[in-house]
Amino acid sequence: MEPSKIQWSLGYTLNTGNFQNIRLDCQIQDHVREGETAKQASDRIYALVEQQLVEKLNDAKEELG
Repeated sequence: MEPSKIQWSLGYTLNTGNFQNIRLDCQIQDHVREGETAKQASDRIYALVEQQLVEKLNDAKEELG
């Protein structure tokens, strides 16, 4: 039997001023690992997506000055 798959997507639109925006999206798909419940897998994957999105958002803000 194939393990259950979990996928999370998060996005954020950053207003850069002058009617311009940057859209950042992060999506990760993984499976429920041995000894892990679907809820635990979902929480793990969500935390990773959230972390990556925040890191990339901070990088974009730094590059914009």
